[in-house]
Amino acid sequence: MSMDFQHVDRVLLAELGIPDDYGTDPELVRYTEASSLVEVGPNIVGREQHLTPESAAAWQAMQNASEADDVQLVLVSGFRSVSYQAGLIRNKLAAGQEIDAVLKTNVAPGYSQHHTGNALDIATPGCKPLLEEFEDSAAFTWLQDNAAQFGFSLSYPRNNPEGVIYEPWHWYRAENV
Repeated sequence: MSMDFQHVDRVLLAELGIPDDYGTDPELVRYTEASSLVEVGPNIVGREQHLTPESAAAWQAMQNASEADDVQLVLVSGFRSVSYQAGLIRNKLAAGQEIDAVLKTNVAPGYSQHHTGNALDIATPGCKPLLEEFEDSAAFTWLQDNAAQFGFSLSYPRNNPEGVIYEPWHWYRAENV
């Protein structure tokens, strides 16, 4: 007997202590997991990363173009499953963080652009990953000037309507680019 996806999703969110009205104010987009992924190489800690074939090609082209301009873009994170996203939250809860605090830095499972296989967290040598200081790097300046040519845009600028913290390292490629 199989449960529908919505039921499983509600059960998972309840298990994590995520409020029933999560994603309604502000309204957040629900994302479906990608069904077709390809390897794009290891991330900064050596773990193989995956993207959709289209985003993988765009990422490779963008990385090559940045290197031609003497700017190094390094992948921190690509595709994340709903299950992996839940594990990130479980780990923070196990470390003693409250769910409200966790949800300020991690969206709930089902709401992450990473589920699509079209989102990238990007770093550059000499800059600690996943910190606001990335905005002061040549890599961030290069991305602002060039990422759109490859279909990528900054997802969470300061004061974004989704209420997600400012993430200068997080770039998303819409599927219909």
